[in-house]
Amino acid sequence: MRIGILTGGGDCPGLNAVIRGIVKSAPNSVEIIGLMHGWKGMVNCEYMTLTDNDVEGIHILGGTILGTARTNPFKSEEMRVKMEENIKKLGLDAIIGIGGDDTLSVTAKLASMGYKVIGVPKTIDNDVSNTDYTFGYHTAVNVGADAIDRLHSTAKSHGRVIFVELMGREAGWITIEAGLAAGAHLILIPEYPMTLQEITGFVEKRMQNYGYMIVAIAEGFKPTELENVVGDLSQIDAFGHIKLGGIAHYLSDVVGERTGYDTRSVVLGHLLRGGTPTAFDRTLGTRYGVHAMELALKGDFGRMVALKGSEIVSIPIEYGIATKKLVPYEYYKLAQIFFG
Repeated sequence: MRIGILTGGGDCPGLNAVIRGIVKSAPNSVEIIGLMHGWKGMVNCEYMTLTDNDVEGIHILGGTILGTARTNPFKSEEMRVKMEENIKKLGLDAIIGIGGDDTLSVTAKLASMGYKVIGVPKTIDNDVSNTDYTFGYHTAVNVGADAIDRLHSTAKSHGRVIFVELMGREAGWITIEAGLAAGAHLILIPEYPMTLQEITGFVEKRMQNYGYMIVAIAEGFKPTELENVVGDLSQIDAFGHIKLGGIAHYLSDVVGERTGYDTRSVVLGHLLRGGTPTAFDRTLGTRYGVHAMELALKGDFGRMVALKGSEIVSIPIEYGIATKKLVPYEYYKLAQIFFG
């Protein structure tokens, strides 16, 4: 049996743990082909054979040894044809796609075309449906909380309002959990818009009472008055997503102008993706990889591994991409207790 594996979309801590889990749990009768740079490697036939020696100790490393890219092989007929030709050329009996909504949507489409595929959910944003957690998210929250912890002292010393921008395109999981853990005084996430007047009101009240403030913002948050999210509308990836970034700087300027307070902005960005994964993410990634191999050996294709409570289960891939898992209002309501 010959199985191809790939890591697509943005990198995150824990990807190498998944790769290691797949390779280490494969019997001698199974050959693992690592496709380079996500679906791009499938289109261009770029690959490497993975052995136990290749994955020894990689679970502690950030990023992915296979590389990654945001390539959509169904964007053109030419790319689709090349991908299918290379699946045949490489003699792949199955493909394990490790990625978020976009990577999994390609995996699911291949399943609908009759290919034997398995999905492993990966997204920093933790917004894949029907799984409690995705690996990498736990690490990102820890990094975000640590950064906000450090910003408290400088904000307080200088009497400043600091706007901290964290990742989160449509879901504010990283921002709300890092913000709660580190005691941010206002948390702004895409699920629950707020007007500039409301934001300014929170700032003025907090500054009058305490003299400094930390605002945690998800990159996809949009004040009610704005027509579009803040980002580079000219840069759109293969799946139609614009390049986000700049909401913290925008709010810092607007609030500073309206209130007269000393405002600053900090964008954590890719710091949240980088570095070694936490023990939780190493273990979760490992368990996902091993379970994906178990599904392949049983011939249980068209499935996605998922975490339910403390158990690793599998669900139809389409269940993972059917909707976005967003922050529920009850959780945001809890966070609101600590605003101000």
